[in-house]
Amino acid sequence: MFCALAGDMMFFVVLVALFYARQAGTHMDARTLRQVGDWHPVLLPPILYLNTAILVLSSLTMEVARRHIFREIDVLEEWLGLGQPALRRARPWLAATLALGLLFLLGQAMAWRQLTAQGFAFDHTATPASYFFYLITGLHAAHLGLGIVALLLCVGALGWYRRVELRQVAVDATAWYWHTMGLAWLVLFAVLVYGQ
Repeated sequence: MFCALAGDMMFFVVLVALFYARQAGTHMDARTLRQVGDWHPVLLPPILYLNTAILVLSSLTMEVARRHIFREIDVLEEWLGLGQPALRRARPWLAATLALGLLFLLGQAMAWRQLTAQGFAFDHTATPASYFFYLITGLHAAHLGLGIVALLLCVGALGWYRRVELRQVAVDATAWYWHTMGLAWLVLFAVLVYGQ
């Protein structure tokens, strides 16, 4: 999991480097024969701030779920065959994380619609800044979509796995991925807000 996440983080670092490199791009104005910058900053849709708060909250709910699945007294009861208290305590928090993740993706779709309404569509008329906005937010949304699939598999695996250790591994691996995507969004969002 750590190797895959390291690769993902390197991908996002390269994306940010390209973002800054493209800002410095110019072209020759045929009338004045001067180099002119063609980067026009994108006014970010306000819903992105709410989306950021939703993603941070989802990371908190994921961490609460992870802590519940590792809570010693509950794990001990499960090892002794006295029920599944760790599973019962973690499931609602995993469901909340899943709901918040879906809400984040819905908010991203709304942000894309708002940006299109502002005249920054992802088509032949797009500016370099709007291309990068769609590229950054779209690739992150795709990664978060994979995180949602991992959450669904994790919730399903909690019911399938009989051993508590396997449930702990499933929740822990999913939590690491989810937290990493949250951190990646915070960095990418900061780049979009302050880097233009």
